[in-house]
Amino acid sequence: MDAPRKPVRVTSFDVAEKAGVSQSTVSRALSGSSEITEATRVRVLEAARELGYFVDERAARLRRGHTGTLATVVICKPGHSAKDVNPFSYALLGGICTAAAARGLEVLVSLQAEEDQLFGHYVERGQAEGLIVIGTTANRTAWDFFRAIGETSQPVAYWGSPMGDLDWVSSDNEAGARLAAEHLVERGCTRLVCIGSRGSVQRQFAERSDGFLARAKELGVEAKLFEIEQGKLRREQGRLAAEALLKGDERFDGVFAVCDAIAFGVLEAFHAAGVSVPGKVKVVGFDGLPAGEMSNPPLTTVEPDLDLAGRLLVEAVTTEGAEHPSVRRVPVRLLERAST
Repeated sequence: MDAPRKPVRVTSFDVAEKAGVSQSTVSRALSGSSEITEATRVRVLEAARELGYFVDERAARLRRGHTGTLATVVICKPGHSAKDVNPFSYALLGGICTAAAARGLEVLVSLQAEEDQLFGHYVERGQAEGLIVIGTTANRTAWDFFRAIGETSQPVAYWGSPMGDLDWVSSDNEAGARLAAEHLVERGCTRLVCIGSRGSVQRQFAERSDGFLARAKELGVEAKLFEIEQGKLRREQGRLAAEALLKGDERFDGVFAVCDAIAFGVLEAFHAAGVSVPGKVKVVGFDGLPAGEMSNPPLTTVEPDLDLAGRLLVEAVTTEGAEHPSVRRVPVRLLERAST
């Protein structure tokens, strides 16, 4: 049996031969040059269509001094694979890609974790016009590396770093946590628990914990913080925290988990223990992950505007001379589902 033949790539020289013009005329005609008559342009376009020729836009942009590409690095935990990345990072990545596409830009994505394999010099190498860094705060070595990149290479923008001064874009964590407290109280909860952390490298966890507890106090409702175990996967942190709560003497009827992944673990533990949600305990998360629609029960959550987040990050690395404040807060909303 003969091996399958590889398709022959059509070139601008093929188009030139078919149209009866020079290759340089083809290039000018397809780039919209005013030097080419309309009749010649039509003839070239028709020849290109018949041959199935497409302009190499990347090569054209490089000739004009632009890559047409943004690089986005997703920082992962060392030793972990793509399947272990927090789904929120993928959701945020979607917002970045959508915003970049609206500007006619492509996105080069790299998942990085190991210290000896970190790379961020995309702008210097002419591979991208800007760099966006997102991902887990658990890899401080990687964040230190990309902080140094930002000090020597521009433009760079960050989301979710353990270093507050790098967070040019972030969720409005306090506002979202206050919404969660208000919602649980409105649903009749009088003894609240926040499963989160004040000491986590996830700085936003402290903002969410403090915001929730402060708003509960303002509403005259009892609320306590239950610290997650550091160093474990988020889902496991939620499961372990819920199991410990059920074994203890703490009475509670409303739970706020500072991220959806933790909330999923909480729901698993309650389900395994036969605790009715929302009958006995109501649960709210934070992040607005699409997976929350399929949890058992579907999770009420605080959702940041990730389309706007992506747009702000893209603008930070594509707007020349832009002033970068220490942080831009992305608005949030409460998505009510069956867990409350």
